[in-house]
Parts: sequence; structure tokens; C-alpha cells
Amino acid sequence: MRAHTLPLTPRTLRTAAAALLGAAVAVGAAACGPSGGEDTKPKAEAKAKGPFGELTGPQILDKAIGATKSAKSLTVDVDVTSEGEPLKAYLSLDTRGNCVGTLTVGATGTAELIKADDKNAYLRLDEALLREELKGETPETQKAVLKQLKGRWTKSPLSDPDTKDMVALCDLKAMLADFEQGAAGTVKGEETTVGKQKALKLTESGGGETNTAYVATEGTPYLLKIVTTGGDEPGTVTFSRYDKPVDAKIPAKKDIVDLG
Repeated sequence: MRAHTLPLTPRTLRTAAAALLGAAVAVGAAACGPSGGEDTKPKAEAKAKGPFGELTGPQILDKAIGATKSAKSLTVDVDVTSEGEPLKAYLSLDTRGNCVGTLTVGATGTAELIKADDKNAYLRLDEALLREELKGETPETQKAVLKQLKGRWTKSPLSDPDTKDMVALCDLKAMLADFEQGAAGTVKGEETTVGKQKALKLTESGGGETNTAYVATEGTPYLLKIVTTGGDEPGTVTFSRYDKPVDAKIPAKKDIVDLG
């Protein structure tokens, strides 16, 4: 089989990774960025005690964003819609660039991603995504590629521009960089739970879009979930496993196909 039959980083994934990162950041920035409302402190809210005492919604969100940006690692579960197409990712990543998880492109298929050093990235596409990438190839080529790649990892150098685009998803600092403090107009809601963690609900609306952030009320006030409804890129971003080790390990040599 010719090595160039399938790109090092498939076009579907390059496009989806860029769209997913953009949409995830958009959801987070919309929920955490400044809005047009004034940063006021309603009388009812000023007297509220609750888990954050008399802090206002914007002040609580500021604390949560600061705490989240200080995390050394986390797991992010993204479920968004970009340009009408559903995109999903489940990734564990840290500030050193280690990353492991999955990316699902609409109904096309799922890819697994591992980045465990500063040299290479490893991708494993399920059969549905492999077949999508091989459209237009001859039946013989499709059969040969599927035989070699089905169930196996491809190895590609980070020096390759396409690979860099793909592993942009693994940049934790970049993902959180656009989460701005000073979200005026954020309103405190009721205490609820996200998973098994207690959380305070914060809501901000405007321009046909509603953003709801859930902040941990026990321990460090991390962001636990952001939900955006309405707007161009609705979706949910859930954060968990803060400061837990990222178990990114290079696959066994026998399971790797080096396309470089």
C-alpha cells in the first residue's frame, strides 16, 4: 500500500478538530465573557448567604474562571453543534501537552487520539471513519488500507502542519485562554449537582442566547459545566478530573503503522 493513500491526519478530523476547538471555546467564552449588562448587585442577592455568601454572580464566576485556569490537568467532555453538524470530544489533557481521548464527527465516525511526548501524535480511526476517508479510492485501495489500518494506530510527527492542527485540541492553556473574567449580568441561581458534585447555577442571557455555568460549591470553585442554548454554536462543555494524572501512553509498537 502506498503510504500517501491516507493522509497523516485525515481531512475530516483536521476540519472537525478546528471546528470543535472553536465551538468549545465559543461556548466557554460566551458563558464567561463580558456582556452588555451592568455589574449590579440586586438587593435580594446582596442578602443571600448560600455557598458563596454575599458574592454576586459575576464575582463567583470570576473566582471559578481563575480556579479553572490554574488547573494543571482536567478532562473535558464537549458536545456542540458547529455549522449545523454535531461534534463531540472526550479528552483528558494537561498543561504539559499530554492528551488522550476521542473525537466524534457527526454521524461519520470516531477517532482516538494520543499525544504522550513532544515528537509524535497517534490516531486510530474506527472503520466508519476510515471508509469515509477512503471515498473516491478504488475498491482495491480501500481493501488494502482497511486491512492495514483497521484497529491500528497511525503515527505522525508533530512537525507536520496537519498534525499540529489536529493536536491543537490538546493545548489546555489555549482552550481556557478566551475564558474572560468580568461577566457582567450573570445571575445567581439555585444550588444543584453536576455528576456527584454540588454546584451553583449561574445564568447570563442576551442576543437570543442563554449561557449557564455551574460552579463547584465544595472545595476549589472550579467550573463544572457550561451550557449554551440558542445562538450559532449551542452545546455543552463539561469539566471533570481536575489535577488528575493524564494516562497518555504510546501504543504498543505492534499496533502502530508509521505513515511518515
